[in-house]
Amino acid sequence: MMRSRRKPLTPLAAVAAGLLAGAVGTVCLDAVHYVKYRRARGTDSPLAWEFAPVESWEKAPDPGLVAKRLIEGFTQSRLPDDSAWLTSTIAHWAYGSLAGVAYGIVAGSLPRPSPVYGVPFGAAVFAGDYVALPIAGLYQPIWQYDKKIVAWDLGAHVAYGTGTALTFWLLDRLRTGAVSRRG
Repeated sequence: MMRSRRKPLTPLAAVAAGLLAGAVGTVCLDAVHYVKYRRARGTDSPLAWEFAPVESWEKAPDPGLVAKRLIEGFTQSRLPDDSAWLTSTIAHWAYGSLAGVAYGIVAGSLPRPSPVYGVPFGAAVFAGDYVALPIAGLYQPIWQYDKKIVAWDLGAHVAYGTGTALTFWLLDRLRTGAVSRRG
C-alpha cells in the first residue's frame, strides 16, 4: 500500500505552529538550565527562578542585552534600569518563539516533519549564538569558556530544538488526523 503524501501546512499555520512549538522549546531549554541551577544548590522554585528580578542592565541576561541594543538603536534613547527585567523576559521568550517560527516554516514545507530534526536545529541555534553574540560583544569566543559551561549550553539548546521539533510534529499529526482518540 502506498503512503499518501501529507498536505503541506499553509504559511500561516506553519508560523502559528512554529510559534507555539518554539515557546515549548524555550520551556525545555529553561528546564535544563534550571536543573543546572538546582545542582548548584539553588533553592528557588521553577517560576521564581524563571521570572527572577533583574535589577539593572549590568545584571541582565544576554537576550535582554540584545533587545536593549536594538531598542536603544531604534529609538536613540537609553532604557532605564527598571526596564531590564521586563525587556529581558520578553526578549528571552520572543527569541525562542521566533526561532520556532523559522523552524515551523522550514519543517512545515517538508514532506514529513520529524522530531529528529530538533537535534540539528537546536545545535544550529547554539552555534548561531556563539557566532553572533561574540561579534556583538556580548559573549567571549567559544574557546574562552569552560568546556562544562559550553556542554550544558549545548545540551540546553538541543533540548530546545527537540522540544520545538516534537511539539511541531505533534501539532502536525493532530492537524492531519494521525493522532486519534482511543476510548
